[in-house]
Amino acid sequence: MGPKVSVVIPTYKRNRDFLKRAIDSVLAQTYENVEIVVIDDNIPDSNFRKDTETFMKFYTNESKVVYIKNETNMGGALARNKGITQSQGEYITFLDDDDIYLPKKIERQLDYMISKNYDMTFTDLKIHNTKDVLIDYREFKFIKDFSNNSLLKTHIMRHITGTPTFMYKRDSLTKIGGFLDSKMGQEFYLMLKTIENKLNIGYLPFSDVVAYVHEGERISNGSNKLDGENKLFEFKKKYFNRFKFREKMFIRFRHHVVMAVAGLRSRMFFICIKHTFLAVVFSPIDAIIEPISYIKKVSTYKSSAYTNN
Repeated sequence: MGPKVSVVIPTYKRNRDFLKRAIDSVLAQTYENVEIVVIDDNIPDSNFRKDTETFMKFYTNESKVVYIKNETNMGGALARNKGITQSQGEYITFLDDDDIYLPKKIERQLDYMISKNYDMTFTDLKIHNTKDVLIDYREFKFIKDFSNNSLLKTHIMRHITGTPTFMYKRDSLTKIGGFLDSKMGQEFYLMLKTIENKLNIGYLPFSDVVAYVHEGERISNGSNKLDGENKLFEFKKKYFNRFKFREKMFIRFRHHVVMAVAGLRSRMFFICIKHTFLAVVFSPIDAIIEPISYIKKVSTYKSSAYTNN
């Protein structure tokens, strides 16, 4: 039997059907030596906590599932950190409580990590809507240089993220201190720490993870998202001396696009219009190139074998 892999799943105000889908997708992995650490971050006396407690009794006799109840609501970052400290695996990966792993996710990623002795690896990410239709495919095949400086610049510009795609050696993850306690950008800051601490990082150009975009209790909407994105953009400015003028144009462009999308999703239409205008002003070239690239990418993956992996 190979090394144990711990999958940390924090849950908060989540419909039990989604949580069941997430847990069962790990239990269905082709790699068997797994541990599923469910961190219940609901407020102890809330109906969400009671409902989750009742639901988790279904897994009482499942030896692979560890259920931990927080005494207070800690937030996503600290809940994941608690899962890390409470886990037993030599390798650690993550899953959000409304997303799923495809059956070979752990087996393929672990084999790759062991074969190359990586400290951390990441993969592509499929993003589906509630009808299970692919609406985006986050890929990183454009990365050709995995040197520390190149990865840092790529990450600042385009975000090498997707927490469920990350897998770490346990010792390497604890060495860098796990997640930073922040309301927004937790996966961004974790990857930044990974790069700046010069861990040995590998990339697999496929996706065995499906992340879902749906209505629900998410901090990625509304004022939280807007405030978080503004703070993240101000943080990025500390690194601007490493970038050329054209690269800084793109960073600004991307910031305004994210703000515009957040405004649209939150029905803040003035915010959406304002930042759409600013995105075009800061980089009219990217305002043309990026939408065309996005449409081509999604069309390609909708009709490719990747959507059925």
